[in-house]
Amino acid sequence: MKSFKFNIDKANYEVSVNELGNNQVEVTVNGRAYTVELEQTRKKPQVVHHVVHHVTPAAAPQAAAASAPKAAPSAGGKVVTSPLPGSITQIMVTPGQSVKQGDILLVMESMKMANNITSEFEGTVKTIFVQQGASVMQGDNLVEIA
Repeated sequence: MKSFKFNIDKANYEVSVNELGNNQVEVTVNGRAYTVELEQTRKKPQVVHHVVHHVTPAAAPQAAAASAPKAAPSAGGKVVTSPLPGSITQIMVTPGQSVKQGDILLVMESMKMANNITSEFEGTVKTIFVQQGASVMQGDNLVEIA
């Protein structure tokens, strides 16, 4: 079993992960246990690179959204990438819009929490690589800023 303690937006979390076999793990978040079915990616097998498709206990299972395609940035652009796996719930910018470092580019849901994804750069939004509802993995390209 692996245990982790971390802080997201000033909220503390204690998480333990216990492998059950057959692509299933038991994840305990702040004392609440979930059975999670994992789908392995083509990257090196590590828990942080898996996509959660089914969580129990929960409402009726829903089909997972298609993963966002890997798109390449143009020459000279800087790219904001996904800090963790999740689903894009809101896009706050449009191509051609000026942004400053720290401006909110999009909102992403991960582990049933909304996370603001902010600009790491100052410039103009050149390309948005994702759509609302898209599933993304850690490291996927989200927004290009020139």
